[in-house]
Amino acid sequence: QVRLVESGGGAVQPGGSLRLSCKAPHAITSVFNPLLLGWYRQAPGKQRELVATITSGGNTEYVGSVKGRFTISRDNSRKMFYLQMNNLQPEDTAVYYCHAQGRDTSWGQGTQVTVSS
Repeated sequence: QVRLVESGGGAVQPGGSLRLSCKAPHAITSVFNPLLLGWYRQAPGKQRELVATITSGGNTEYVGSVKGRFTISRDNSRKMFYLQMNNLQPEDTAVYYCHAQGRDTSWGQGTQVTVSS
């Protein structure tokens, strides 16, 4: 299992931007590089939902509600991956979790994103 440490998040007004980061500080390259990486979010009273994924080859997928606004990326040399969130809306308010899938599943600790005026 890979330990994941998140950073970023916070409170912004509608239309604002935030960048979430997730690092696997103790993973070795041969373990990190093949991982399927992703971001999930969970809003109050709702189930956790998949927001975006990125494969080892850099292929990305997004849930429909964030397409064109969010971008997932990875930097294997730093063992990090990111979620750039633009044009944030109140419905994006949630706790965001980074996720890594290899032989085992790993989760970050979660970070709060609040979008309100």
